[in-house]
Amino acid sequence: MKTLKVEFVEFIPELLSEGILYISMKYKTARHKCACGCGNIVIMPITPTDWQLKYNGKGVTFSPSIGNWNFDCRSHYWIIGNEIRWSNKWDQMQIDRNRETDKQNKKNYFEENKSKGKRWSWRQLLAFFNAILICFATLSWLMV
Repeated sequence: MKTLKVEFVEFIPELLSEGILYISMKYKTARHKCACGCGNIVIMPITPTDWQLKYNGKGVTFSPSIGNWNFDCRSHYWIIGNEIRWSNKWDQMQIDRNRETDKQNKKNYFEENKSKGKRWSWRQLLAFFNAILICFATLSWLMV
């Protein structure tokens, strides 16, 4: 069974190393190279409507599974206690059904929270704009 080394970082590095799962709690995202070895970068937003992260002091677990349906490899696996656990391949009908369910779940979540009148705190706004500035700085650096 393949095990990922976990690195908690503030900023995800531009070049990712094979076998390392980078997690930025500040920016609520995780990235790693696809577990199949194809080299594609897997980006996992850590949000109530995307992936949830559990950390027990020894290892991390993500839920739900990672389905790389847009990659040629179409790999499908779980990360449980830092280990890659392969899951069944999905056909196009299963993928489409899952995408529709995800879309509906996101819509329901945001409609529920909108009706609660939730607003962003100043800290959340600052983090959001800081992330945008970092993206622009990275893009301008890459264009040089």
